Amino acid sequence: MKNTVLITGAAGFIGFHLSKRLLEDNYTVIGYDNLNNYYSEELKKDRIKILNTKDGFIFKKASLEDYRTLEETFIEYKPDIVINLAAQAGVRYSIENPRAYIDSNIVGFFNVLQCCREFPISHLLFASSSSVYGDSKDIPFSEEDNSDMPSSLYAATKKSDEVMAYSYSKLYGINMTGLRLFSVYGPYGRPDMAYYKFTDKITKGEALEVYNSGDMYRDFTYIDDVVEVIVRLLNVTPSKDKNNVSYKVYNVGYGSPESVDDVINILEKHLGKRAIRKNLPLQKGDVFITYAQIKELERIIGYKPKVGLEEGLEKFITWYKKYTK
Repeated sequence: MKNTVLITGAAGFIGFHLSKRLLEDNYTVIGYDNLNNYYSEELKKDRIKILNTKDGFIFKKASLEDYRTLEETFIEYKPDIVINLAAQAGVRYSIENPRAYIDSNIVGFFNVLQCCREFPISHLLFASSSSVYGDSKDIPFSEEDNSDMPSSLYAATKKSDEVMAYSYSKLYGINMTGLRLFSVYGPYGRPDMAYYKFTDKITKGEALEVYNSGDMYRDFTYIDDVVEVIVRLLNVTPSKDKNNVSYKVYNVGYGSPESVDDVINILEKHLGKRAIRKNLPLQKGDVFITYAQIKELERIIGYKPKVGLEEGLEKFITWYKKYTK
């Protein structure tokens, strides 16, 4: 039996796929999630139902803001590795409901850090976001670029997580790895993401809200590539920086941005239906482009993404049709 891994946000999109992979690799996985209603609770429950069929999976329904329950979980299961994927996601939603982001992404992550301090672990990996780069004109985005001018509160909370993690790594000697995730997509994905909403609306013959008339670019990263990165990094101790701190942040992207127009065209092709478009201006908090430089991941773990956008969207559509029939 391999190590015990605590995954927060296990009912979420990435958490589900990562948990499934680690269970297949004979890890014991403690899945931690509050099953909130930001999007379909049924989808989250369906993910957990699948995980519950696997040997070695233990589910804990609780919020990270509840420190006592999180502490009890560490005491009971003694995780060796912690992967924090739980977060209040969504750039646009952060404009309307900022407090949810402070509670989950700041207070919740602080509680994770405190538990990792109180109950020593070998490695904490945590989800950050490409959003920390803001509307940077330095293309592609490098981990060394300035990321102190976020365009949304969501991005600000993810940058705050990186800074808090660094301080805990420096003060308490905890190995830390941050993952700046770029537009992750695929089967069992989040219904609030554009590719999922577009698929749903094209299928139903409803109008798509297309921001900046589709002239926006994202570095779309297929879920299996993201999971492979995390699995490879689990037992990679971050090299120490100039301050002797064992902390590292990586871009996790495909390394090639595609336009929103490209996404719509691919969906139309594989769904066999034309989209009804409602073109809108650029939304407050959105950025024009995200583009990951992935040389560092390639150097450290030999990362080469395998699934391009058309193949990935085709896989998503196959799942969508089965799931929604």
